[in-house]
Amino acid sequence: MPLRPFVVLNLDEARFECTFGRGCDGICCHNGRPPVYPEERDRIDAVLPRILPLMRSSARKLVERDGYFSRRMKAGQPSLRVDAGWCVFFNHGCVLHKLGIEEGDPFRYKPCICSLFPLDRRADKSWYVRQRGYAGEIWDLPCLTPGGSTPQAAISLHDELALASRIHSGSG
Repeated sequence: MPLRPFVVLNLDEARFECTFGRGCDGICCHNGRPPVYPEERDRIDAVLPRILPLMRSSARKLVERDGYFSRRMKAGQPSLRVDAGWCVFFNHGCVLHKLGIEEGDPFRYKPCICSLFPLDRRADKSWYVRQRGYAGEIWDLPCLTPGGSTPQAAISLHDELALASRIHSGSG
């Protein structure tokens, strides 16, 4: 079966700019419980001793005691644990992202769903950029309600689009 071309349905009109640290405190990580696939778990496990000191104290204690997975499942996979309302890996930003940046790849340790945000796939496997009001989006985040000066998603999501393309083609 030939591979369908990588197409993002609303890419021409979508706009996105992450404003973390510039008016957003990381609300997408608040109560964030993304699924973690086995290969992602393996990458996190391999660097967990380096990650623990970067975590909030209460989150680190929780992870050391109970691990970083909650009892909840998403997409058939265990999801990350939350501490004090935040993903255990959130500490003034994502510690998985920060460690990846230090090593030259911000997506190296982050769960795929976090790395791809705001890109998503429908049940029919077609890709789209999450935007307030598009495809029934109800998550009321400032970054999903762009203004006229917000950059085009095709530009601002260059790295995320490249990652999604690799996933779509089966090489990522």
